[in-house]
Amino acid sequence: MAGNAAPSGEAPAGRLAGRWVPWLVIGLWLVLTVVMGPLSGKLSSVTTDSAADTLPASAESTKVAVLEDSLPGGDDNTFVFVYHRAGGMTDADRATVERHYDTLAKRYPPKAVTPVGEDDEGPPTNPSTDGKAMMFTLDVGKTYGEPEAIVGPLRDAAKDRPAGLELDVTGPAAVDGDMDAVFDGIDLQVLLTTIVVVTLLLIITYRSPVLWLIPLVAVGAAALTSMATVYLLVKGFGIVVNDQNSALLTILVFGVGTDYALLLIARYREALHHHENVRVAMVHALRGAAPAIVASAATVIAGLLCLLVADLNSTRGLGPIGAAGILCALVAMLTLFPAILVVLGRRIFWPAIPRFSTTAEEKPGLWDRLGATISRRRWVAALGSLGVLGVLAIGLTGNTGALREQDQFVSAPESVTGFTVLRQHFPELGGQPMTVFTRPEHQERVLDVVEGTPGVAMAMPGETSGGWADISVFPKDAPDTAAEYDTIKRVRTAVHAVSGAEAIVGGPSAENLDTEVTASRDEKLVIPLVLAVVLIVLALLLRAVVAPLVLMATVVVSFAAAYGGSVFVFDTVLGFQGVDYSVPLLAFLFLVALGVDYNIFLASRAREETVRLGTRQGMLKALSATGGVITSAGLVLAATFAVLVTLPLVMLIEVGFLVAFGVLLDALLVRSVLVPALTLLIGRRMWWPSRLSRPVEPPDGHRPLADDEEPAPQR
Repeated sequence: MAGNAAPSGEAPAGRLAGRWVPWLVIGLWLVLTVVMGPLSGKLSSVTTDSAADTLPASAESTKVAVLEDSLPGGDDNTFVFVYHRAGGMTDADRATVERHYDTLAKRYPPKAVTPVGEDDEGPPTNPSTDGKAMMFTLDVGKTYGEPEAIVGPLRDAAKDRPAGLELDVTGPAAVDGDMDAVFDGIDLQVLLTTIVVVTLLLIITYRSPVLWLIPLVAVGAAALTSMATVYLLVKGFGIVVNDQNSALLTILVFGVGTDYALLLIARYREALHHHENVRVAMVHALRGAAPAIVASAATVIAGLLCLLVADLNSTRGLGPIGAAGILCALVAMLTLFPAILVVLGRRIFWPAIPRFSTTAEEKPGLWDRLGATISRRRWVAALGSLGVLGVLAIGLTGNTGALREQDQFVSAPESVTGFTVLRQHFPELGGQPMTVFTRPEHQERVLDVVEGTPGVAMAMPGETSGGWADISVFPKDAPDTAAEYDTIKRVRTAVHAVSGAEAIVGGPSAENLDTEVTASRDEKLVIPLVLAVVLIVLALLLRAVVAPLVLMATVVVSFAAAYGGSVFVFDTVLGFQGVDYSVPLLAFLFLVALGVDYNIFLASRAREETVRLGTRQGMLKALSATGGVITSAGLVLAATFAVLVTLPLVMLIEVGFLVAFGVLLDALLVRSVLVPALTLLIGRRMWWPSRLSRPVEPPDGHRPLADDEEPAPQR
């Protein structure tokens, strides 16, 4: 090429990076965006949080939920109205409750109101024995809408009441409605907040008025494409997407995509100092960065796809959803992003434009000084890092118990406080009702067995239809407690023993119990599989055995420390009542897959440099070259996950905080200090059994040189 001062051997690279290629890539992405844009907007229309879709596929409560949906009236939303006055109910209060009952019974026929604890001929409203409360239940058919749309109008309809008469609308449907309200608009909130956070960090990182926009445009295109792809996966393969997974998709694409952008820009800026032609520089940058980026993406995708073996539908669905997002981010950042950079040329870096110079020398910086310090104090660096991680891991002795559904809200809504009021005045109805389905001819026998089960306050028969009879069972203990779960287990054991009844037990608390048990079982299956898959990817990338084992060990130790430190914060600082059942597996997956990313970036560069410089100098050169960009990438990824901390749901706060803290811990301590220190201690054996692990014989035939002395080995 005319005016290209690069060596003549770069001509093939220049031809590969012909001037028309970037414009073609940009054009193809514009067409793809136009096609996929409308589909991305449809993702919210296929998200679901229904029990039948998100519960464990093989759980007993799932079978009950499916059966309820198939029977007439079985899918009704049950609300509980609890009226209470501290000084005792007055005649006017009781008249108000009766009036509200009549109004709602007319508004929501035909299966309007059923008294709790009374037979069909009893009064529709139920007074408490202490005379301070009254209640009734309301079964509203799905034809009137989902819980979120119904609970507000129900509360409004009961506003007209005497001063001092309090009302809490609670029950399973009210909890679902309040939970849905939390997720209402969450995708847009997460998207906008993430864009703002990433934008600010990119501006701070590059200190350029324009450069920050290019990664954002490319990642935005990746996010748009990923949402459309997930929508097509749902329509074509029936994958379950809930609101939680939809929010995580946005976080993953923006966080990982921006990381890839930072790594590629660092290599591109470096290449621009050595190649005058920007297209040639980009080809060399891609040659250097793409293997690590592809390996990183492959690691995360492989880890996510391990979720396909999970039994919990919501967990299993996250596998292909997240994998699609990472794949879209990978393709966008290796095609669209470099194409835009090449078209805009060097001026995109203004005011710090990298100048072409064959004599450009790098000045020693922070990471060179850190590397020199680690090299002099290897044992101190390694043991000190492990000591910090060990202290943080002590937090695992804190409250890691399962989080109750009622404790999921940062600020308890009316449906949650209502359960407390209900338990105060109606202690016999302490827990959420169970639903027992049995064959009609065995209903009486099953009812007798249930009533005689310890922990059951009362049981009453329901309707018979579709070859099934249902029984409502009220446990004595508070919802989602160990005592209530024990009662559910005893009821199941008792009804299963009735021959021919084919009885199954479900309900909200039973669903939570099954979900918790299944999540624990999934952890034992998925976690070893993720470790094995990630280890294989690392071994293939580094062409070694020792290095992947060391890197995996550091990531696992880092996860334990991040989890322990986070539990301490959750328990002591934030006052959470436990850890959501989904947090350990999700956090492990993200921290192992994403945490290995930074080790991949460092170790792949170290192996590349070791070929020229030897193990010691190769690691120090890699730390110097990647330290800044990996730290920036860690900050960006941590900040994107930290977006979840702003949401009003404890589960998302726990995932966001744990992953953000773990990413920072991994980027700032494990990758920056521990891994280099261990590599320097282990020496060339780090690359065993590859050729790089073999001692290098000096020309005079004397003893093999130590790592500090070795000349540059050859492939």
